[in-house]
Amino acid sequence: MKWLKNQLRAAFNAAEAKKKAATPKPPRLAVSVGCPSGVGPEVAVAAAAQSRARVMLVGDLGALRAAARARGIEPKRLVRVDDPAAAFSGARDDALVVFEPTSPLGAADRAPGRPSRAGGAAQLAWIDAAADLVTAGIADALVTGPVSKDAIARSGAKSARAFRGHTEHLARRLASPEVTMAFWTDRLTTSLVTTHLALADVARAITPGEVARAIYWTARFISELGSTGHLAVAALNPHAGEGGLLGTEERRAIAPGIARARKRLAQGGVNVPIVGPVPAETAFRLAATGTYAGVVAMYHDQATIPMKLLGFGEAVNVSLGLPIVRTSVDHGTAYDRAGKGTADPRGMIEALSLAQALSRAGGGRP
Repeated sequence: MKWLKNQLRAAFNAAEAKKKAATPKPPRLAVSVGCPSGVGPEVAVAAAAQSRARVMLVGDLGALRAAARARGIEPKRLVRVDDPAAAFSGARDDALVVFEPTSPLGAADRAPGRPSRAGGAAQLAWIDAAADLVTAGIADALVTGPVSKDAIARSGAKSARAFRGHTEHLARRLASPEVTMAFWTDRLTTSLVTTHLALADVARAITPGEVARAIYWTARFISELGSTGHLAVAALNPHAGEGGLLGTEERRAIAPGIARARKRLAQGGVNVPIVGPVPAETAFRLAATGTYAGVVAMYHDQATIPMKLLGFGEAVNVSLGLPIVRTSVDHGTAYDRAGKGTADPRGMIEALSLAQALSRAGGGRP
């Protein structure tokens, strides 16, 4: 009888081990927490505490522990690691892993609502360190918290003065020739031909090549998410230029860009119908009601105003065309709410969730 029990126990243990080995592990996400004086540390801690992914917070341990206290999360759950490569396998189940690649910030340099030069330099270093974790294969995706472009640009850190946003910075750092900024919610997907650019410079920056690039990556993205609808390309001018009466960008750049994109998508086997140029007001109205699967916008606010009306706090910023998966919250540093424990973490929760899905599907990568 004892022999039989031992045999049954061994068989059970072998079956459990086989089952465990067959179950895929949750993705590993590296999260740069954003400006230490903003709400980034708070929403990062709050989202990580309830995520099923394996999350590594990249930032200042002091700022993160202060954020944890403000949210009613036990600060001792935050565990600093020196070896990121071993962190995901060695941490206890309830631990919130923190990688601190920079020297600890003083209290004044991470004071809520008061960004500092040191904090500006640190948040840029955290972006780079978190991106490096992904490119090295230590993490599967990068998720970024809200940063202060001004604090970074004025920090004096190397390459900081040229910083205009995550998308542009990561494109340079990762030597990506084609990157498209996109935003996603379950109600709307939109992307940008031009990003952080003065409005006076937008028309010149809209070229057939840039339009085709944005259409191509956006079509690939919505296809990877399982969409079968049409992708609309917004016009720049009122009423799509009225045949040239109100502007010629539609004929000069947008329509040729659509033609290029259709050819490239066909060559790549991506079956997403493209329509446009469509007057922007019409494109977004129809996309909001489900007629279109997404909209390619010509400039920043053309995309972000409807996106924030429809999904503020829940929309996710996605960088398409990078060699890594990168998602982000769609909101800023919110200095007026920093340190109060009242920041809404839904955007970071959605960013973590989409990063998990894309890291499994290879979404948005070349």
